Amino acid sequence: MLLRAALKAFTPSITPCSRLSPRPIDALTRASYRRTIIAMDTFVTIEVPGHDANDEAVEPAFAWFAEIESHCSRFDPQSELRQLIGHAGETIPVSVVLFEAVRFSLALAEQTDGAFDPTVGRSMEKQGFNREYQTGKYIDSGINTESPVSFRDVILDPERLTITLKRPLVLDLGAVAKGLAVDLAARELLKFRNYMVDAGGDVYLAGHNAAGTSWNVGIPDPRHEGQLLHTIPVSNAAVCTSGDYERGKHIIDARTNKPITGVASATVIAPTAMLADGLATAAFVLGPEAGLELLETAEVQGLIVTSELEQFTTRGFPA
Repeated sequence: MLLRAALKAFTPSITPCSRLSPRPIDALTRASYRRTIIAMDTFVTIEVPGHDANDEAVEPAFAWFAEIESHCSRFDPQSELRQLIGHAGETIPVSVVLFEAVRFSLALAEQTDGAFDPTVGRSMEKQGFNREYQTGKYIDSGINTESPVSFRDVILDPERLTITLKRPLVLDLGAVAKGLAVDLAARELLKFRNYMVDAGGDVYLAGHNAAGTSWNVGIPDPRHEGQLLHTIPVSNAAVCTSGDYERGKHIIDARTNKPITGVASATVIAPTAMLADGLATAAFVLGPEAGLELLETAEVQGLIVTSELEQFTTRGFPA
């Protein structure tokens, strides 16, 4: 399957929050390492149950968030992504990080017939979705072409690790970059077996919690703050949610270049956070019928909630 093939192609050899995010709700019943930083426009928390973790051991996991941002941010003029979009028509060698993030985004665009499309960056800029979270300043790429673009205007060469933009366009990797950072952080923590990485909506949970059982993740009610729709047990998997609140309003249907209406949230449980992150955004764009079909095809579990709070789930969703 296209998405799984793209995910499998991601090499492990790379080296160096929203209030409605799914969140672990377990009480700490014994000593755990827990630390929170601000990165990628959200709170990032890592927890390791037990006594075998410290700042020095966990720091490489936190470092991935700044690393991914330096490659994939469309807001930082110095990022690798911003450097790429300044060279339309040229074949540009890129890092493995940027190449794989773009490759996965294009696979998802192909799978959704362009409903999800990473080339919507300029459209997002024009609609005001371009405020840099650290400075509060509005960032403009300087790409002013009005010509229609799509994911088919992005050419990849996996042998040479190059990307060619056939015409001026702005790539937006916001739907996959944070998930990718979570996955790479999780790889740094494999030695601990039991751990959690929570990046404000993208959560990966390994092994068990401080109580020695599966982690419990609350799926928030998108219309009633502080209330949950479901609580689900999760172990060795990722949970990600896209919603029509705060940053969720930035989700655009690439076919119309307009924000989505009619869907309140989409939650996906998948083997990796990048897969869950991208699929949650795509399912949110597609809506209940086509969105669930996408999730079933990808062999993941998911929940889509409409603006009227109707709930639609994949078969076997662990509610």
